[in-house]
Amino acid sequence: MHARAALPVLTVVCALALAGCGSSTSPDAPATTSPARTAAESITVEDAWVKAAESGMSAAFGQIQNTGDADVSVVAVESPASPMVQLHETVENENGEMVMREKEGGFTIPAGGELTLEPGGSHIMLMDLVEPVVAGDEVTFTLTFSDDSTLDFTAPAKDYSGADENYVGGAMDMSGN
Repeated sequence: MHARAALPVLTVVCALALAGCGSSTSPDAPATTSPARTAAESITVEDAWVKAAESGMSAAFGQIQNTGDADVSVVAVESPASPMVQLHETVENENGEMVMREKEGGFTIPAGGELTLEPGGSHIMLMDLVEPVVAGDEVTFTLTFSDDSTLDFTAPAKDYSGADENYVGGAMDMSGN
């Protein structure tokens, strides 16, 4: 090849080689992105407590806070204290009585907001207690969110004489005796 003809080819080859040196990532390297935040990572549970009960049923209360920028849905809850744990709401029936029922679809905690679980309102219902829940006991729970992430929390048991609502479909004795 003549020297003049080789010069443009050599210039193109050098330019391509230098362009490749300027890149900090190779074409085969995956792009780095922040991992998606799970629902559980946006949630905190505060001031949680459980109603002490000798047998039967009990309930858990507290504040569930969502520090994220998207709504979060709690779809299930488990506890070793009970083989059947449900998310409940308290509503007025056609007779004007306050009754408890399972919350269809679970609880939604708004972005940047909170959900209050309280006697006479939304709560976590423990049915068929495995053993008595005595004031001072620690009861553990696992919340499951709509994205299948989970969050564990522990709540102390306290004596409480309220929360004697009825359950849709029949009486629900919340007295714990």
